Amino acid sequence: MNGRGRWKLAALCALLALLCACGGGGGGSSAQPGSSAGPEDPSVPAVVPLPEPEPEPEIVYPYANPLTGQGLEEDISGQRPVAVMFNNLEKALPQLGVAQADVIYEIVAEGGITRLMGVYQDIEGAGDLGSIRSARDYYVSIACGHDAIYVHAGGSPQAYEALQSWGMSYIDFVNGPYGGMCWRDAQRRKSAGLEHSLLTSSQNLLEQMPQRIRREHREGFSVGWTFATQAPEGGAAAGELTVPFSSYKTGYFVYEPELEGYRVSQKVNGNEHPFVDGNTGREVTVSNVLVLFTDVSLIPGDSAGRMSVRTTGEGGGLLLRDGRVYELTWQRDSREGCYRFLDAAGQPLPLAVGRSYINLVPESAQVVWR
Repeated sequence: MNGRGRWKLAALCALLALLCACGGGGGGSSAQPGSSAGPEDPSVPAVVPLPEPEPEPEIVYPYANPLTGQGLEEDISGQRPVAVMFNNLEKALPQLGVAQADVIYEIVAEGGITRLMGVYQDIEGAGDLGSIRSARDYYVSIACGHDAIYVHAGGSPQAYEALQSWGMSYIDFVNGPYGGMCWRDAQRRKSAGLEHSLLTSSQNLLEQMPQRIRREHREGFSVGWTFATQAPEGGAAAGELTVPFSSYKTGYFVYEPELEGYRVSQKVNGNEHPFVDGNTGREVTVSNVLVLFTDVSLIPGDSAGRMSVRTTGEGGGLLLRDGRVYELTWQRDSREGCYRFLDAAGQPLPLAVGRSYINLVPESAQVVWR
């Protein structure tokens, strides 16, 4: 090896020695098992675990809607609700404004058809309502129990007798000075006929409500319903319910866990229809479905085949909530009071927080759940 080569070799060895000296005799990667590693590089920030996020506090409202149990910022329990009679003939579907009703009652009428009555504790913002149909005395009785302002278009002789003798507050679009509060929808008039085309709106009702109609509940009035977010113990699993009213109408209710409620549909005149609010095009869902068994019969000698329906006293029934079914006893002492729903021990059976759909059917109705 010549001198130039030996010089290069010596320089290389000196460089290796210098690098070993800078390593301090053992870096982190060359530390032997059991030896202590050197200090961490101060240029690398330490990892500090983040604290667990605080859960959002549950909102506690000072008041609640007496018909749904839903929390409110203001107290509306003292104001009278509005009860609206809705058509339910197939050619008059869909109804308008039904999704905003706090409670819907359905009962058979003459010929096996049914009518609906929507009860609104606060009707503001419900939009167009209809089509509006005629009164029956058993619906008047239930509206009376809510101390409600009753909205309808005509009625049976029995209904008019009840409206007048019971001192009801009512707005009649057929026999009353309320032409400015309603109108005939041109498209419905063409497709369904004149009698199925009558509409009103929440805005019209609120702005044109006669001053003589009392707006606040009578002294001492209370709905008396109880609500709970948790389902009561007991009951049986029931995700579906079938409620036959007649050969013309059958109601269906299917529990949707993601909606925490029941999707409503019906078979009318042999054809199936989802229960849709025509204002929005969306299907209506409710938190509670109730079936109340009672006495239903033809009125003797009535040429139109009208029905007699017992709405007071007591009877058996069912409550479906949270995908479960509970047997109940309903009680209603007089037409001035609301229904009470009791469990086997005679205690109030709590409804789920939200809207309710209440079916009144004869004792013989073949109601099925699964």
